[in-house]
Order: sequence, then structure tokens, then C-alpha cells
Amino acid sequence: MDHSADGSFSHSRRGAIQTIGASAMLAVASGTVGLPGSTEAATQGGNESDRVGSAFWPNGARLAVSFSLMFEGGGQPISGASGAIPDPIKKGVPDLPTNAFFAYGHYEGVPRLLDLMDKHGVKLSSFMIGKAVETSPDIAQEIVRRGHEAAAHGRVWENSYQLSRDDEKRFIADSVEAIQRITGQKPVGWNAYWMRSSIYILETLQDLGFVYQIDEPSHDEPFIIPLRGRDFVTVPYTFHMNDIVAFPFEGWNPVAYEQALRDEFDQLYEEGAHRRRMMVVSFHDRISGHAGRVRVLDRFLTYAKSKPDVWFARKDEIARYALLNRAATPVINRGSPAKTGLPGPIVT
Repeated sequence: MDHSADGSFSHSRRGAIQTIGASAMLAVASGTVGLPGSTEAATQGGNESDRVGSAFWPNGARLAVSFSLMFEGGGQPISGASGAIPDPIKKGVPDLPTNAFFAYGHYEGVPRLLDLMDKHGVKLSSFMIGKAVETSPDIAQEIVRRGHEAAAHGRVWENSYQLSRDDEKRFIADSVEAIQRITGQKPVGWNAYWMRSSIYILETLQDLGFVYQIDEPSHDEPFIIPLRGRDFVTVPYTFHMNDIVAFPFEGWNPVAYEQALRDEFDQLYEEGAHRRRMMVVSFHDRISGHAGRVRVLDRFLTYAKSKPDVWFARKDEIARYALLNRAATPVINRGSPAKTGLPGPIVT
């Protein structure tokens, strides 16, 4: 199903961490695209009414649920990083408590979240900063050993959109190299610092062998952007289901958070009877890894797992499935980002 740019349709350390066996992974680099534990869903082309009743996800699932885990602790600057303290520190002075706040992620947060995912049999996508992986290689390796996806999040925790095209490519490539060297898994998914990349980002990612990016919170399903004769996937991200944006420490309300998760799930699950729907939730290692927050997530996962026909998936799995089932995936033909303000091909 094709869309024009205006949205219209057209034809056409813990050493004591318990380790479980890793699930079968997608061999993206080798071109293997089978999905672990699933079969290809039947898809149909045509308009939305043609797709009613069709299987939008593997095994006839009506909703895909995907969690992102931002692995950032150790990748932040030692002075000037934003954190829980509202009063900014003097420029250049090491911010000891803020750095300790970030360190909570690799000491406590990630291990606790991994145990939660194990409990519910869910795999997630972890977007890793290269320097964070180098700071805590055992945590990065453990994430992959447990069957989760290692995706790229930049060399360090800072913006890249202000860099030259070549420097931005190197910034991303450096993170890929660090992640692959330490975990053995080559990232195929990208997330920028606060989602902001340069206008060249899709072509840069394609040059580096990426399959998808998440830096566009515009849809509740994956979509394809044709790029230099090939397809590139966006698996949309979220602001409103993102802990660092919508559920920070100030004003934290566990009851409200749990209700927001359930409401999001219930609405998308209902819509999933008639169209492809995807729920995305974002965790940051130093935020959602706290004990009380994990307890809320535990209750939500118990609720969500009680519903039939839900696919809990890594984002590389979702991207590959969207490519395999192109007829049921929105295809958006866009002009240059310099004109549309949205990611797309560079048109000269």
C-alpha cells in the first residue's frame, strides 16, 4: 500500500545475573529473514477495507508490542549531562551525583529489566551508546546473550545533527564498531540523541547497512520509505510512552503510568482487529530500571500477556516482517527533508 507525502493513497554486573539461552535471532547480515517462533502472516494488497480480517502480524496476531531499552550510562559527558538535579553545575566541573545517576543503569537498572523480560518471555531492542558499551561490556554482552537486539544509539550521548555528513556517518559507524566488537552483534537499527539527526540520515544509514530507524513518532505501525531504489523501514518511536519524556521522576505517579500503559494497549488492541497496529514503550536504563517502576511494568506485562494474539517483538523483527509483507505495509514517497521537514531521500 503506497502513500504520497501528503498521506493520500496511491496504487502502486552483575556476574550473578541469571542467563537464559538466547532465542533464535535474525541473521540480518547474512540475509536470513525468518522470524523466531513465527510463520509469515497472510497479507493482502489494496486499500484498508481489503485488509480487514487479514493477518497483519505473524501467526495472526492483532497487535505487536515492542519495548526499547536505552543503554546510555557511561556514554554521557562527566559535566553538563541532564539528570535528576534541576540546578545546572558549573561548566567543566565533574557532576558526581549525576554521573552516579547514570551509573545506576548498568549497576541496577538493566539487570532488573532483563530479569523482568525473562520472567515474561519477552525480547526487546536495546539502543546502545558505544562508550556505554565500552564502559560496561559485561552488561552489553548479557543483553545479547539473553536474546535481545543490540541497536545503535551513537558514539556518545550527544547530538549528531550539527556534524558534517561525513562526521555524522563516522559518529554512527563508531558506535556500530564498538557494539559489534563487544557483543558480536552488528546493529541494524538506529536511534539518535533525542531523535535528531541531519537531513542526510536515511541515506547515511543505508550506506552503513542499517535496515531501519526509529526516529519518527508519526505512526502506530511500521512503514517503508523508498530510498535510492531500495526500501528503508521506519519502526516509529514514541514520546508519550517514553519514561524520560512523559513519566520522569518529578510528579511520578505509578497508578497513572500503569493506567496509561493499559489504555494504550487496549485501544490499539481494539483497532488491531481491522488494521495493523503496534504499541511502543521506551525505557531508559537509569529510569525504568528502578524497583518501583519495574513492579508497575510487571503488572502491565501480566495483563498484556493474558490477551490472545499479541506479538511481543524486537524492532529488527518488526522491520523485517514489514519488508517481507510489503503489500500490507504503508509505503511513503517523500521529497527532500529540506523541504518536507521529515526524513526522506536527498533530492538534488
